[in-house]
Amino acid sequence: MHTNSNGYWSLKKEKLKQKFPLITDEDLQYYEGKEKIMIEILAYKLKTTEMELITILENL
Repeated sequence: MHTNSNGYWSLKKEKLKQKFPLITDEDLQYYEGKEKIMIEILAYKLKTTEMELITILENL
């Protein structure tokens, strides 16, 4: 997943928040180099696997 662009992530996180209202802004806070941790937390919160979450993000 290519989350190194702030513009890319801003667009994706807004779409993700619309699709999954239980996600908070804090859950979606992007820190460079911490992408894996963020994906793990989101996958846990959404009760999906990391690969399923990445697929969801890519398809948004």
